[in-house]
Amino acid sequence: MQGAFTRETDQRFMAAAIRLSRRHLGLTGTNPSVATLIVRDDGAGPCIVGRGVTAVGGRPHAEPQAIAEAGDKAHGATAYVTLEPCAHHGRTPPCAEALVASGVKRVVGAASDPDPRVSGKGYAILRAAGIEVVESVLADEAADLMRGYLTRSVNKRPEVVLKLALSADRKIGVAGEGQVAITGEGARAQVHLMRAEADAILVGIGTALADDPVLTCRLPGLEGRSPARVVLDRHLRLPLQSALVAGARRVPLFLTAASDILAERRAAYADQGVEFLAVEALDGNIALPELLEDLAARGYSSLMVEGGGHTAAAFLAEGLVDRLCLFVGPRTIGAHGIASPVDPDHIPAGFAKRREARFGEDLYFEYVRAD
Repeated sequence: MQGAFTRETDQRFMAAAIRLSRRHLGLTGTNPSVATLIVRDDGAGPCIVGRGVTAVGGRPHAEPQAIAEAGDKAHGATAYVTLEPCAHHGRTPPCAEALVASGVKRVVGAASDPDPRVSGKGYAILRAAGIEVVESVLADEAADLMRGYLTRSVNKRPEVVLKLALSADRKIGVAGEGQVAITGEGARAQVHLMRAEADAILVGIGTALADDPVLTCRLPGLEGRSPARVVLDRHLRLPLQSALVAGARRVPLFLTAASDILAERRAAYADQGVEFLAVEALDGNIALPELLEDLAARGYSSLMVEGGGHTAAAFLAEGLVDRLCLFVGPRTIGAHGIASPVDPDHIPAGFAKRREARFGEDLYFEYVRAD
């Protein structure tokens, strides 16, 4: 006999499901990282009897995994799903039908799926089977975590996350000096975690030349979750001896070279495992909206832009930034530093603060653009 499930109970277990869904961010291909919990109360309080999160590569979905773990205990239980269950037939039956077959009594959903094959249809299947459906529990929190999938579904481009490290006097570096340490170890570890959860990471050729970065995730145990690397390099200036090219066979590297680059020069990079993205130019600059469309067509849902100042300003000017992640360190750089195109005191219109935190001596501010 299922005990009573209150609004507070639903929110508590949905919050747990949302935390679980984060486990495979950046690993599920074109599918979002969704989580499902199967919970029942036989009189001693609600207890999780089944868990599932979208598998690496995107299949299987979370629902059938949670149902399989719960087994017979799913009958009469409540299922918490962070995204409306799919309703269309693909390589496997719809997750909504799997929930019906499992015998669950209630389904509590969070975010809505904009995919026209799903939107509203998954819940309709459940209700037609006599299952109680509760929608939009912690919907904003769930949607925030799968914003990449939602953005690609609606806008046909990845979510763009602009990350910048600022000094106390709002500078992002010093011209001609390469990498400048602005934040401490704690903040840098958070950046590597962000990389692990992203599909791709992008820098301009100026940053690539000045810093010779690797742009991988170097947190212990998460090295295999490094995102694809993209360099805005219209004239193919990235040295063949760079760290980025050296790692192209281990972690994908895309260059955005113009079509008039000699085939022989392209071949030298291709021999090292480098791939090319076809780009269009406008007034001598790479057309960023079209580049984002191409990345979305390849299945990338989230793009982390790390630098430098010119590239950050270009994405902001085009209105292509969806999330601002600003790390502010305590040191000052001085008048010779490179000014940041944005800082906590000058946030573009349309953005709202989502969260702030402290990592050692460094402050963190995150802003999300309103839909």
